[in-house]
Amino acid sequence: MSIFDLFRQIESKEPAVSGPPQWIIAGLGNPGDQYRNTRHNTGFLMADAFAEQCGAKFGKHRFQANTAAAMCEGQCCLILKPDTFMNLSGRSVTEAMRFYQIPPEHVIVIYDDINLEVGALRIRKKGSDGGHNGLNNIIYLSGADTFPRIRVGIGQKPHPDYDLADWVLSPFSEAERETLRETAKAVNAAIPLMIAGKTDMAMNRFNAGKQKKKAADQPKNGQNAAEEREAQA
Repeated sequence: MSIFDLFRQIESKEPAVSGPPQWIIAGLGNPGDQYRNTRHNTGFLMADAFAEQCGAKFGKHRFQANTAAAMCEGQCCLILKPDTFMNLSGRSVTEAMRFYQIPPEHVIVIYDDINLEVGALRIRKKGSDGGHNGLNNIIYLSGADTFPRIRVGIGQKPHPDYDLADWVLSPFSEAERETLRETAKAVNAAIPLMIAGKTDMAMNRFNAGKQKKKAADQPKNGQNAAEEREAQA
């Protein structure tokens, strides 16, 4: 083995993770190749992207989930993709919570939302399930709704008569997948902020609506917002 091969081998190793998890990052979805890249598996897609950013690898199955371990903001994180199917996500998440004695406030849940346009984000510190069966099961089995969560838009049904199950289990278009690749970058930036206790900052920076307002307030062609308003008066 040459010295260059040795360096490559060292670089390919996962970052060292020390101690038990202090956070759970739970991306929700359905296991199995038939559900890969479908709208309902957006949580899985975001969990994959976060693991990749952290240099972590999935493959260890425990807590009824496919898991990876990573360090983020100096905190040990268990990244978790439940094998229980969406509607029973709470079985996996709460089993890991109980084992490591992790409070709900340290469990970030990432899941899809049909009420947001594709790729839009809505970060919250706590709240109801909003009609999402996966989050509903986590709240029901844990007895708490204080989970910080990241909702990722998958778009509304094409028309009211379209079957909801068919819609959420449909694949993304190539253009939508490109949008989600950009969304994953935002999620990867939001999670460290949330772990560092800066969820308000993450909400202000990445929530849908906030981003549009910032874009509207950006100077154009070298003019600041006040100058532009005067020019339009």
